[in-house]
Amino acid sequence: MKALQYRTIGAAPEVVTVPDPEPGPGQVLLKVTAAGVCHSDIAVMSWPATDFPYDLPLTLGHEGVGTVAALGAGVTGVREGDAVAVYGPWGCGTCAKCAEGKENYCLRAAELGINPPGLGTPGAMAEYLLVDDPRHLVPLDGLDPVAAVPLTDAGLTPYHAIKRALPKLVPGSSAVVIGTGGLGHVAIQLLRAMTPARVIALDVSEEKLKLARAVGAHETVLSDADAAAAVRAITGGVGAEAVFDFVGAEPTVRTAGAVAAVEGEVAIVGIGGGALPVGFGRLPFEVSVHAPYWGSRGELVEVLALARSGAVSVHTQTFSLDEAPLAYERLHAGEITGRAVILPNG
Repeated sequence: MKALQYRTIGAAPEVVTVPDPEPGPGQVLLKVTAAGVCHSDIAVMSWPATDFPYDLPLTLGHEGVGTVAALGAGVTGVREGDAVAVYGPWGCGTCAKCAEGKENYCLRAAELGINPPGLGTPGAMAEYLLVDDPRHLVPLDGLDPVAAVPLTDAGLTPYHAIKRALPKLVPGSSAVVIGTGGLGHVAIQLLRAMTPARVIALDVSEEKLKLARAVGAHETVLSDADAAAAVRAITGGVGAEAVFDFVGAEPTVRTAGAVAAVEGEVAIVGIGGGALPVGFGRLPFEVSVHAPYWGSRGELVEVLALARSGAVSVHTQTFSLDEAPLAYERLHAGEITGRAVILPNG
């Protein structure tokens, strides 16, 4: 089968031919219908050899949907031909966090060498994907594969962050979204669907802010040196009860801290390497700062249900598997609006 692999540190990913996988006991083989292209992949491919945690070659793609092609011995609960989404943050299945469905926070994954598809385990940018356990599959129930695949990360991750902040996002509150790309433009829709908060979106170009307004942002602000003052003005000097930074670079986390309200919440979701100092006098009183990771299996079910209701949709651009290296080039250059989706069998 064809697969997109990161094969050499510092080099571009390549489309190669690899052996077709076969499901072992307890495993499920999917014929991949769509795979998402994520900035996280670019971050992984930018790591130097001294810090690279995975074996190469690595088949990319941690967002995947497909149809069940074959079942390993002992598998129950799914059938050949089922259309499913893949829950990506695999865990041990037995620790306290996994028992809650929070495999994204598995307590033993590192110890046991368990990695998500595309992030240590062969991923979805291939004609076939081997899934370790049927519990990591969620029925699409009529959702279009291209529309659904970004929801497994670009939908699930902001949903998880926003769900935690819901008690603060009451009528009269404000929420700030920094970075309105793949995750951010979904976050705006989730905030509009789930809360009565005023949504203020920040990004670096008018083109990106145009998308933010199209998906529901009440206010848009250029993300520059004057952004924090602009947000403070919009909120009457109070600031935002919840701030979601989908960039995570030093300039954006500083902005996030500067626009947070007293008792506000800052979620640093992006992996741009920024950090926000916490201490008395550093931030408004009782601001909490956290760095969420992905979401639970149950939350993925909820995100897909929101999509079926029409509350959330992802702006996508599609590419063939042979065009996947080009998709990464365009994403790195900031030329993708919304989410790029690869069609391995399209």
